[in-house]
Amino acid sequence: MANSSITQKLFLALVIFIGAFPVFYFVSVEVGVAQASPGETDTVISDSLSFDRYVENNSFGVGEKFEFDINYGFVNAGTATMEVMRLVEYERRPCFQIVTTANSNSFFSSVYPVRDRVESIVDALGIYPWRFEKNLREGTYRSDRQYDIDQRNNIAFYKGDTISVAPHVQDALSVFYWLRTQPLQIGQSLYCANFIDGKKYDVEIKILKRETIKVEAGTFDCIVVEPLQNSIGVFKHEGQLKVWLTDDNLKMPVQMKAKVIVGSITVELTNFELGEIAEL
Repeated sequence: MANSSITQKLFLALVIFIGAFPVFYFVSVEVGVAQASPGETDTVISDSLSFDRYVENNSFGVGEKFEFDINYGFVNAGTATMEVMRLVEYERRPCFQIVTTANSNSFFSSVYPVRDRVESIVDALGIYPWRFEKNLREGTYRSDRQYDIDQRNNIAFYKGDTISVAPHVQDALSVFYWLRTQPLQIGQSLYCANFIDGKKYDVEIKILKRETIKVEAGTFDCIVVEPLQNSIGVFKHEGQLKVWLTDDNLKMPVQMKAKVIVGSITVELTNFELGEIAEL
């Protein structure tokens, strides 16, 4: 029995190493949309050159919280949350403090514990970030990264470097909330600029189709979107990332699917609380 238990744990550790790390990285860091090809130019993909833009937001507000199951194939690997925690003042602007977490379950934690947290301070009027922070705790791996974005002057501060960025540039988390405020028309694409871990990306998000799906949280009419990605870390060139958003003004995330190096990830909504959508 002891040898059998050791064998099972070794096998599980191997599965986690080649598959589960992308699961949690995908959920905690790239849960919204992923990057496309890196761009070294500051292409302006924006409806205004002024940082002081206004984006109408009828989609989310303080108090909103989503809970998800993270599944690697047919195995439940853990849970994740996305939450609009509170309204704060930052850079003399009203901002949302938005936090995502990803945690392995007790079974996976016995050989590969995961406790990840990502935070973005997002301008409540313009829906773009001022500050981004991620703290990853995955097995013995530790990573803490933080950067500030001066949206007035189109500059990002990362690891002591000053990097020019496009107006209204997004981070890995804020871009998802910006997407939720946009009209989604089947067959069309949306574009925006992203800044992630010191690199600049131009992102295309394809709006593919309508589909009704059933998850633990209920049955939802959805719009399926596909953020284009190309050779991003553990994702390499493996398949597609697709996100199911409710086909209404809320555009709640109901399901996400992606292929990774080995196997596939499915993230499904299990519970949700709606936030207070207020005019600011």
